[in-house]
Amino acid sequence: MAAEKIFQSAGALDDIENLARLFANIAVAAGALAMETLANPNIASRLKGDTSPVTEADERIEAYLLRELEAALPGVPFLAEESVSRGATLGAGDAFLLIDPIDGTREFLARSTEFTINVALAEKNAPRVGAVYAPAQGRVWFAGAHGYEARAVPGGSLPPSQDWRPLRARPRPADGLVALISKSHLDEATKAFLSRQRIARSAPVGSSIKFCLLANGEADVYPRFGPTMEWDTAAGDAVLRSAGGVTLDPDGAPLRYGKKADDYRNGPFVAWADAAALKAAATLP
Repeated sequence: MAAEKIFQSAGALDDIENLARLFANIAVAAGALAMETLANPNIASRLKGDTSPVTEADERIEAYLLRELEAALPGVPFLAEESVSRGATLGAGDAFLLIDPIDGTREFLARSTEFTINVALAEKNAPRVGAVYAPAQGRVWFAGAHGYEARAVPGGSLPPSQDWRPLRARPRPADGLVALISKSHLDEATKAFLSRQRIARSAPVGSSIKFCLLANGEADVYPRFGPTMEWDTAAGDAVLRSAGGVTLDPDGAPLRYGKKADDYRNGPFVAWADAAALKAAATLP
């Protein structure tokens, strides 16, 4: 389904900015389910076929997101993490939704604040709209043509627009880059990449928050060489691109979405806050 038809099917959602707000509000509302689960002394979880953990919150949040998105955007194809793990496939269309109910499930199980709820729309192989909500931090990042950060309590909604902070990635610092690395998946390829850059500081951060910190102007580069799926990156990538950043694959091209032949798996990528910095950066190994 083309994005223009998506907007028409949503009635009052007649532009990309309203769609970004919709995604943000749905994610914020779903945050209450995550926090309810965290309030339990024991969180029920199991391992999926790929050995990654899934919790009761993943499944409850995904069901909520799908219900709300179907009501607002009926018939739009979607990729949702837990549905795909049960064998669901993507329908036909050049635009589709990507949903990750909890990115950073290991952080969630450890009761860290670094997990997120993610909703995105991809069109023509690019993430066009995205929302990332960190319920335990009360921070939401959302983007269509423009990106914003706001504060919102789990189960609530976006504040008035005057309380949104526009996102803008920062220029490459003269004194070295701040690099963000995965908390759970630091590998030798990442270490080798960082050794070739001028790094002032590196910090482990969980989930898609890494993309958002690049978009916020708080960091400069996020390399990822381990496995990820399209729903892991789409919302954060949309936020970063709206702020002037870019996520590149090993060929130096923007990360693509809708890779059916690869079962919607991403290859290695590097997310950059400042595209101009790429002229001085090493290529992917």
